Amino acid sequence: MTQTEPVRRPYAAVLVALALVAAGCGRGDDPTVDVPPPTSATPSASATQTAEPVAIPKPVWKPCEDDFECAALRVPLDEADPAVGTVDLALTRLRTAEPADRIGSLIVNPGGPGASAVEYLQAAWTLVPEPVRARFDLVAFDPRGVGRTSPVRCATTPELDRYFAVDPSPDDAAELRALEDSNARLAAGCQARSGTLLPHVSTAEAAKDLDRVRAAVGDSKLTYLGYSYGTSLGAAYLDAYPTRVRAMVLDGGIDPELTWETLLEGQSKGFDRALEAFMADCEKKRCPYRAEVDGPLLAAFDRLAEQVDRTPLPTGQQRTLGPGEFALGVLGGLYSKDSGWPAIAKALVAAERGEGAPMLALSDAYLDRGPNGYKNITEALSAVVCLDRQWPREIGPYTALADRVRKEAPRFGPLIALSGTICADWPVPPVGGPKRVTAPGSPPVVVVGTTGDPATPYAWSVALADQLEDGVLITYEGDGHTVYRTGANACVREAVNAYLIQAAGAEATTC
Repeated sequence: MTQTEPVRRPYAAVLVALALVAAGCGRGDDPTVDVPPPTSATPSASATQTAEPVAIPKPVWKPCEDDFECAALRVPLDEADPAVGTVDLALTRLRTAEPADRIGSLIVNPGGPGASAVEYLQAAWTLVPEPVRARFDLVAFDPRGVGRTSPVRCATTPELDRYFAVDPSPDDAAELRALEDSNARLAAGCQARSGTLLPHVSTAEAAKDLDRVRAAVGDSKLTYLGYSYGTSLGAAYLDAYPTRVRAMVLDGGIDPELTWETLLEGQSKGFDRALEAFMADCEKKRCPYRAEVDGPLLAAFDRLAEQVDRTPLPTGQQRTLGPGEFALGVLGGLYSKDSGWPAIAKALVAAERGEGAPMLALSDAYLDRGPNGYKNITEALSAVVCLDRQWPREIGPYTALADRVRKEAPRFGPLIALSGTICADWPVPPVGGPKRVTAPGSPPVVVVGTTGDPATPYAWSVALADQLEDGVLITYEGDGHTVYRTGANACVREAVNAYLIQAAGAEATTC
């Protein structure tokens, strides 16, 4: 996660990976977890979110990466049932270089669910604009089940390779059964390896931990920056603790009222639109893919996708590039116009020439698969997403959605619609669902929406800002997923900088 842009993990775009689809150990090998043996019991009723959290010891900070400090914060898995055990939240912090001007801490979440906030901040802290870094300590924590905080584990690397090689957009009954079987195996693996943890990784629980971290770093009120799924975590915090917020920026907003169906449908259309925008840009700028093929670019893309579906491409290693890896490679590249679009063009050229390695590399980057295997983003994302919404427990609603969205989103629609099928087999019942978040009594909350965002469509940011009692929408007219960072659009950057520093003065604007 050493990109030059924030981690681009959508709430459901990585869920696409689930239906196709600091590395951690399994639960039994993780020294930071103190839990009894796995159980299939349903989660206990948790304490009311708005109640004061239980007393949490102050973390002990020690030097770690470069100028960062690291610590662990032990919290209960279930406040209402201490016997369930505890988990140690992995924390990291970069002190401001201007302590005399320090306002407090800015807690950052890059998205996911499943992306390591600790690794992100340590690798990409310069993406927080310098005027903000000068006034805040930068803080991140890995939510329970993620990265360095008792990572959810479900499968080995070879098992995950086979999982992602399953056709994510089945053409017949046999391929649909293969998809269902692969999901069932992964869900069973999650229960076997991380069963105790699974009932306690919802976004609502992560919001409680966010408040514990706020208190642990000594801030009376929260200053928070969340991207993509991080906006869902922010919204959950606003719902539980609206008066404990100092300032909050939610970039790439997710509408809390989305159902499983509207969530997947929105992303289906968003990614198809993004592919069309990429192809139009390629045509205009004569990108390498334009020079490689004849005729309309989308038609050439469709022919290539069908070819890969029939005959996977060699990659120079034991793995081949099949329809799942092909789709994920393209989808992952669509997150960023600046870096992702050129990478897609080069990978498509190679695929046209029978070489699958560049597209497989894009897919692996999207799934956090490195030389030592997968980080746990896929497994953690499954665990969180399946808890957070009321998913159908049978295949019919998913196939019906796939048929419906195919009309407007023929390339990614069926794949994304069927991505939710992992939750049909999930071993833990959901605890969340669509909910309007108004946050009465909160200060102004800034929501940033990008008009061409494929993963968190602009309409979701509009809906989130409208729901909030004091929501302020900043619109960026452009492409890509999220926008606020060093070097990005100055209009957005300067408005957000001023708001975070002053905790006031935010105005709805279009950039």
